[in-house]
Amino acid sequence: MDVNMSSSEVLSEIKQLSENGVSLNKKKVKKSNPQLMRSALHYFPNWDSAVEKSNVQ
Repeated sequence: MDVNMSSSEVLSEIKQLSENGVSLNKKKVKKSNPQLMRSALHYFPNWDSAVEKSNVQ
């Protein structure tokens, strides 16, 4: 699996998306930002874990 982001970059990107009002729905992120999804699933057991770890509200 080709991963171009670090775990901290993944968390930062998730937080930025949330702050910009972008939906963090797994299917929507997978379609709009597949690299983020691939990287998140490389570092975390699932998408929800990555979102939780990013401390978004």
